[in-house]
Amino acid sequence: MAFRLKNFMWTALGVLLLSGGAAEAHTFGVHGAGLVQGFGHPFGGLDHLLAMVAVGLWAAQQGGRALWLVPAAFMTSMVAGGGLGLAGAPLPMVELGIAASLMVLGAVVALSFRPPVWVGMALVGLFALFHGHAHGAEMPEAAFPVLYAAGFVAATGLLHAVGVAACLGLGRSRTVARVAVRSAGAAVAATGVLIAIL
Repeated sequence: MAFRLKNFMWTALGVLLLSGGAAEAHTFGVHGAGLVQGFGHPFGGLDHLLAMVAVGLWAAQQGGRALWLVPAAFMTSMVAGGGLGLAGAPLPMVELGIAASLMVLGAVVALSFRPPVWVGMALVGLFALFHGHAHGAEMPEAAFPVLYAAGFVAATGLLHAVGVAACLGLGRSRTVARVAVRSAGAAVAATGVLIAIL
């Protein structure tokens, strides 16, 4: 049973990672976009997809209350950032902030960094502002904003859950599992570096 769960988690993670397009592959100008298009949006950009899974991995590494507080902090702050972007409020260096989110979130997973819960919440909340702002600013002109945002938030929560489930399904106490999760974090950080320099 545990072996099948591990295989399922790795397969699901692989499919999600392979389904993502290039960074900045954001949908713009889709007429009538609503719940379904909002839900599919995070799967179209590798930057958002990797950051969401990394948040889940890191929350699971920390355990305890962080398991749900860290993803909740990300989603709450992302909604606030989306509102700012939709309203046209400026946020400097958004794309750099998104690349930095991959570098930092990947690094904390790779290092299995376990700060106080409030520090983890603040860190992911900061990066969530950039992700939310980018997607709010690029929301389809003809979208139904509330439905689109609801789909987007639901998909973000699903990606967090995939990261959590992958980490917990592997069993954090085993050396191979720890190495696999940390290696995934290093890969996310390296992707952030590539996005920043390309």
